[in-house]
Amino acid sequence: MTQRAIGWVGWYGVIATIVAYALVSALILPATSLLYQGLNFTGALGVTIETWVRRDYQPFWLNLVWALIAFVAIVNILLHLP
Repeated sequence: MTQRAIGWVGWYGVIATIVAYALVSALILPATSLLYQGLNFTGALGVTIETWVRRDYQPFWLNLVWALIAFVAIVNILLHLP
């Protein structure tokens, strides 16, 4: 992947995470929404990829854990669908 593409992946991650948080904070989406958790998961992965490539390890670990939390939430939501 080129540095430019990595930068876009990181920016997607930042925007997706902010949008997810804004939608939940504004009570537009519930925290149990697949859209919310999907934005969190993919956003965190985007930042994780970018920070790994740039060797910026503190945000890498923060976002890796954030992605894992979102992944567990997605699995739980899917397991409890009617």
